[in-house]
Amino acid sequence: MAGMIPLSIPNFEGNEKKYVDDALKQGWVSTGGTYVTRLEQELAKFLHVEGMAACQSGTAALHLSMIEAGVRPGDAVLVPPITFIAAVNPVKYQFASPIFIDCDDGFCMDPIKLRAFCEQECEFKDGALSYHGKRVRAVVVVHVFGNMANMDGIMEVAREFNLKVIEDATEALGTHYTEGRFAGKYAGTIGDFGAFSFNGNKIITTGGGGAVAARDPQAMEHIRYLSTQAKNDPHYYIHNEVGYNYRMTNLQAALGVAQMEELEEFIARKNRNYELYRFLFKGFDLVEMMPFREGTASNRWFYSLKLDRDRIRNSMREIITALEKKNIETRAIWGLINEQEPYRDETAYRMEKAPYYARRILNLPCSTQITEDEIRCVAGEIKSLLKELAQ
Repeated sequence: MAGMIPLSIPNFEGNEKKYVDDALKQGWVSTGGTYVTRLEQELAKFLHVEGMAACQSGTAALHLSMIEAGVRPGDAVLVPPITFIAAVNPVKYQFASPIFIDCDDGFCMDPIKLRAFCEQECEFKDGALSYHGKRVRAVVVVHVFGNMANMDGIMEVAREFNLKVIEDATEALGTHYTEGRFAGKYAGTIGDFGAFSFNGNKIITTGGGGAVAARDPQAMEHIRYLSTQAKNDPHYYIHNEVGYNYRMTNLQAALGVAQMEELEEFIARKNRNYELYRFLFKGFDLVEMMPFREGTASNRWFYSLKLDRDRIRNSMREIITALEKKNIETRAIWGLINEQEPYRDETAYRMEKAPYYARRILNLPCSTQITEDEIRCVAGEIKSLLKELAQ
């Protein structure tokens, strides 16, 4: 097949140019303008929440959530090892320490190990959880690749130990529970805060950009206040707190409004394409298509193929490079954050499944405009390559 089949690229099939041109015509290109408000309203309506704050990136959304959660210098925050590093860096922005909790088979934080850590390694006294003298203030839960974390178990632990829950839903816009006590609730709307990303490879994009949801309406307003430099008096530029230049621009929001119009169609395509991949790899014993959590409807943002490491000994870099030569872009799961230079000295609790999956997961091309022929090509080339490599 001619041309590279990319991993995940943006899709502009709708009113993107029309709305961006309109924003340019209006002259509102910075952090003011009607499209920012409109995007916030559309997101809130879709997610069934009272309000949203649009900001410049998913990282900014997470940082604002961390601030509002009360994370202070010297605190500790429970985080996952399998995620993009942006989920953990805001802990350091607050001069706090991350504590890494292992994942479950859905790549998301394991609530059983979360509970074990809180019960066995920490002290809970007067409503405060502490670890070696550090106040454990919050837990960051990432819905990895659009797969909903086990929020039932995580919220139970958070409630018992007085932890704020920050949901990193940057990959999971549209993922929601269909069963259980959270039936109908979307990723990013269950915990105290929810962070979303609209980076170029996400299911919808504003180029950069992100958004924050908060359970408490007052916290929501304070986040919006902080994101616009904490301005108290617009005439005399009076600022009562240290704020941030984290507000989304109107041009980005114009793109986002058009993308929101296509979101449900994009999710439907993601699901159809995943099912086709699953069909094509069925019965091929060198791999397993990783499932998504039962009782949820996932946006299936990324598709994960688990390799049989007993028979395929080649490095993931060798496999990815070989597929690149066949014009197929794939990706390994991230390097574990607890093993990376800025975090090697931080506590990592019972790391078992995270390193297991880090060696085995290959992400497949999953753009919403990928064709059936391209998917069949990808599956065929991967099967052919792995047969050659198998021992």
